[in-house]
Amino acid sequence: MTVAEAGGRIVGFIAVSGEWVEQLYLDPAWTGQGIGSRLLTQATASLQVVKLHCFQANTGARRFYERHGFRAEALGDGSTNEEGLPDILYVLRC
Repeated sequence: MTVAEAGGRIVGFIAVSGEWVEQLYLDPAWTGQGIGSRLLTQATASLQVVKLHCFQANTGARRFYERHGFRAEALGDGSTNEEGLPDILYVLRC
């Protein structure tokens, strides 16, 4: 887990396990400032392959990951996630 702080408070974090980005969160008030990009880049710098799931409806996150070179490899119907929402498997091959 890597956190981003500003003004003494946590404004974002990324959790990586093996080649999987398990979570990436940024306080909406801090988006568009490069923090998410730095978290993603630093946390995955040593990996050859990076994988993650993203909800299909989350267009902002999809744009973010695609801008960073991730490619959609599979679409899910939501049956394998807790929320039951359609998702996408994204993969970045470094």
